[in-house]
Amino acid sequence: MCKFPGLTILLLFTTACAPEMIPKAGVPNPATTAEGAGSIRESAEARGLAFAQQHCSGCHAVSAGRRYSPNVDAPTFESVVNTPGLTGATIKPWLQKSHNFPDVMNFAIDPDQIDDLAAYMISLQRSDYVPPI
Repeated sequence: MCKFPGLTILLLFTTACAPEMIPKAGVPNPATTAEGAGSIRESAEARGLAFAQQHCSGCHAVSAGRRYSPNVDAPTFESVVNTPGLTGATIKPWLQKSHNFPDVMNFAIDPDQIDDLAAYMISLQRSDYVPPI
C-alpha cells in the first residue's frame, strides 16, 4: 500500500498528459479549426459530464440509460432533455435558473459551466426515448 496516495494520483494524472498532446507552436490545433469543430463539442460534452457527475449525480441520474434518479423527486437528465421542443438554446436559460428554490434546492451553476453542461445534456437526446411510467 502506498504511503502517499495523493502522489500516486498526481503521477497517474501527469503521465496521462503525453508530450504529443501538448500543442506545438505553428501547428494548427484541430479543436480550433473547422475540421476539428467536433472536437470542441466532444470536449464540452466531456467537461459537462464531469461537472454533472461531480455536482448533479447526488440527486439526478446523469448517465444515459438510467431510468431513476437517486432522489426520487429529481428528474433524470434524459427525461429533462427529451422534453419535446427542448434544444441547446432553450436549455441554457433554464439551467441558469433551474435550482433557484432556496427552501428546497439552492444550487447555482456557474455561467462558465452552462455551455458544457448543456452540451452534455443535449447529447442524451434520443429519437426513440420513452419516459418511465
